[in-house]
Amino acid sequence: MQKLSRRDFLKLLGLGTAGTALFEAADAAPALASTAEDKLPTFSLGQLKTKKAKETASVCAFCGCGCGLIVYSEGDRIINIEGDPDNPNNEGSMCCKGISLGDANTIVDSNHKRVLNKQRVTDVLYRAPGSKEWVKKDWDWALAEIAKRVKKTRDETFEFKDENGVTVNRTQAIAHLGSASVDNEENYIMHKLLRSLGVINLDHHARL
Repeated sequence: MQKLSRRDFLKLLGLGTAGTALFEAADAAPALASTAEDKLPTFSLGQLKTKKAKETASVCAFCGCGCGLIVYSEGDRIINIEGDPDNPNNEGSMCCKGISLGDANTIVDSNHKRVLNKQRVTDVLYRAPGSKEWVKKDWDWALAEIAKRVKKTRDETFEFKDENGVTVNRTQAIAHLGSASVDNEENYIMHKLLRSLGVINLDHHARL
């Protein structure tokens, strides 16, 4: 009787296991296929909700990837947003942020209809230092107040030269964090503005 080595034993065991699995898969395949086919759901394709909607090609604003979108609207109301299959960047797919774009303005109510999102902030809210109350302000007041405070901070902290006498023309009291919800052109304009003010603490949360 030939002595069976440990290596040969493992080889035979592996071959036997693989053969058994193949035979079982061959026997089970027809049954699984027929069972799955019998239980396939049937759908009655009625009129699509977007049939009468206006289609507008757009680009997702969440980051700089340039994923294409198809926005469906009725009048001034967006009813659906989906990926654009003709866009070479995403080929119709959407990430979790892109999928949620439709919920930024509207939500689906209990009747499965899109209505305006009541939780969306549409007004300027201001809370004075030390106060616990938010006060509604208009945009003219807010923009003027922001400009006034930026100028005051810049004037009080502007450095023409550093401690070594090198011309720096900067302020280190203001920082800016960019937004991936802003497109490249708007980010470029903001960058130019901040550089002209002497702001050097610039960053972007997507690091684009």
